[in-house]
This record gives sequence, structure tokens and C-alpha cells, in this order.
Amino acid sequence: TLFRSVPSVRTASSFQNSSSILCRATNTTTMPEINMDNLDEQQVQLLAEMCILIDDNDKKIGADTKKNCHLNENIDNGLLHRAFSVFLFNTENKLLLQQRSDAKITFPGCFTNTCCSHPLHNPAELEEQNAIGVRRAAQRRLKAELGIPMEQIMPDELHYLTRIHYKAQSDGIWGEHEIDYILFVQKDVPLQPDPNEIKSYCYVTKEELKDLFEKAKNNEVKITPWFKLISENFLYKWWDNLHNLKPFEDHEKIHRM
Repeated sequence: TLFRSVPSVRTASSFQNSSSILCRATNTTTMPEINMDNLDEQQVQLLAEMCILIDDNDKKIGADTKKNCHLNENIDNGLLHRAFSVFLFNTENKLLLQQRSDAKITFPGCFTNTCCSHPLHNPAELEEQNAIGVRRAAQRRLKAELGIPMEQIMPDELHYLTRIHYKAQSDGIWGEHEIDYILFVQKDVPLQPDPNEIKSYCYVTKEELKDLFEKAKNNEVKITPWFKLISENFLYKWWDNLHNLKPFEDHEKIHRM
């Protein structure tokens, strides 16, 4: 069944003879339990990145570090930043999922959509016309996390659908509070995931995704809160209309989750 045979120590070659869905685990080592004293060095470096601070209406109000944006203490005081979630489908209409690496500071080991991250507070990614800054950021992170060459997915190929506003705690220290731009793309692309970012990855059908959510209900796997919210409220109707997404665009409303 879905993901049952994807231990973190197995490599891509272990799945060459898989008879069901294609799942690959990226080479990685087990990270110690996340705490303030023992964070992954590569992930700590990313905490210095500058995120875009926004108000509840997604208006820019400043910048702060990724670290400060993800501390529950600041989130409880209203700190909110801009983010995006990419949903990449292949030409067989299967959705690419990833399992976040155990090194991740928020929601380690959780299954989620293709790519989730933040535009940075720099001129290229601050640009708001047609959400071009967010789409440039998504192109950058698809390369960083999944190894998708930049020229394989251009910003104008990422279809901006709508935004959601959600808040979720990862643990007692870290959490998320974002206005999240939902971006869809359908294309067959080469993948070379970074094991510091991604523990495993998998293309799934709708039925296989529903099976994964059933496993999550039974506490067999963990799923990120934003992916759960998007899936429960929007994903399947969008998935049914991959070739006709225009009617589902809503750039005015921010869905409060």
C-alpha cells in the first residue's frame, strides 16, 4: 500500500522493481529529534533568509528572518508572512508529493504537496504584478528542493489560482502563519531531490492520495496542515479540471482557514 515500503534509509535504486506507484527515497541519514540545541546546520543557514512580512490583506509591511517568522512566540503576536504551495502534475495527471526531510525545522517527516516555501524580500520576488515575484520564488525552490532545472519550469508556466491564510504549530517552538499562494503546473520534468530537504517523493493518483489521508487518520503517517486544508477544501475539484483552471482563479479573495 501507499508509502508503506518507503523507509528513509532506502535509495532510489531500491524501487526499480516497484509494481505499484513509483516512490523514491532520497539518500539521507536519520536526524536527531528537532530542538533548539541540535538543529541541522544547512537548515539553520536558511533561517537567516529574509521573508516578506504582510498584513491580513497580503499588503507588504516589512521584512524579517525566516527564523523570526516561524517562532510561535512571534506568530502568537500576529507575525504573518507570504508563502506559496506548488502542485506539480505529470502528463498522467498524477500529483508529485514529497515527504519533508527529518532535518526540516518545521513539520519534519510530514508528507506534503510538491513544494512549499517563501518568496524572499528582494526586488525580483517582491514584485506583485500577476504574482510574478511569488512565481519566481517557486521556480527557485523547485530547483533547490527537487533539482528541477530552472529552464524546465518558467514562472509563466505556474498557474496562480488563489490564496489561503492559515496558522499551525509544528511543536512548542516552531510554527507557520502564512498567506499561501496556490500554484499549479502540469509537466513532465526531471527530478534530483536534495536529501536535506526531501526524505522521499512520489507521484500519486487521487485514489492513492485519499489512501494516504486515511493512513494519516490512523496516525500511520503525518501530513502538513496546509496540504490537509488545501486538499479538504479545494484540491480535488481543481485536479478534475487541470486543462481548464481559469474558472477557478480567484485573486481577490483570501480564504481564511
